[in-house]
Amino acid sequence: MEQRPSSSSSQLPNNWIEIQDSLKKQVIKEDEFNWKLPPINSNLNFDSLSGEILKYVGGVDLSFSKNNPSIACATLVVLDFSTLEVVHEDSAIVKLHIPYVPGFLAFREAPVLLELLEKMKKMGLSSYPQLLMVDGNGLLHPRGNFLKSKSSYMIMSICSLLKSLESCAGFGLACHLGVLANLPTIGIGKNLHHVDGLTQSRVRQQLGNSCNDIFTLIGDSGSTLGAAMRSTEASQKPIFISVGHRISLASSIKIVELSCRFRVPEPIRQADIRSKDYLRKHGLN
Repeated sequence: MEQRPSSSSSQLPNNWIEIQDSLKKQVIKEDEFNWKLPPINSNLNFDSLSGEILKYVGGVDLSFSKNNPSIACATLVVLDFSTLEVVHEDSAIVKLHIPYVPGFLAFREAPVLLELLEKMKKMGLSSYPQLLMVDGNGLLHPRGNFLKSKSSYMIMSICSLLKSLESCAGFGLACHLGVLANLPTIGIGKNLHHVDGLTQSRVRQQLGNSCNDIFTLIGDSGSTLGAAMRSTEASQKPIFISVGHRISLASSIKIVELSCRFRVPEPIRQADIRSKDYLRKHGLN
């Protein structure tokens, strides 16, 4: 699989700004799904619950070749939510021609992940995910910045730069993928980007002073951007949860709590493990 840029490199950022601004308007930050969330209970019997219950949770991730950063493996896994066992997996090696630009990661990674989802949908499998976890941020996302580079596509006018700063806040890979796939989507960050006054040291201090394992992330503007969670007793570093699309933060937190055997939720952890294994099997690690 080979990724092709959709236009000349000098036009890419302006196109991205317009596309991202349009998609951002479609993000739904509340629960919009027919299935029910199971209660948090270690003795949970899913079969005893009435109505449609969340059963299939997907996870997506990209791993990159250490020898060639333009070569990556995209992986989709689907887990049975009641057992956290993998029931479907698919991977693809891709050569990425689209560059990485801070604030616009989705334009580099989302297309190949969408292809894996579309491929599974066309197969008509009953295990197609009802919800997707993404190794990346949703609303908890930094404003896009363009850094000067030798590449002409990264040189922008002051007006375009100011427009990008306004339109790219709070729209990460999980939002982008969720809107295009029309799936409830949760963003999982392993590290915290500095957003709206939130910093790694500030959040860790506040989490450390709290008796709870979950701390709501509220920026200087007063906006709720996500949550920091100590997902296991053994974990010293929190993970960072944010809404991607069609799900509330409260539901996102509940689902992540039910998904963690280790620090990182199992759908993301399995996608990461299997994408790295796939690279190794193909001699690309």
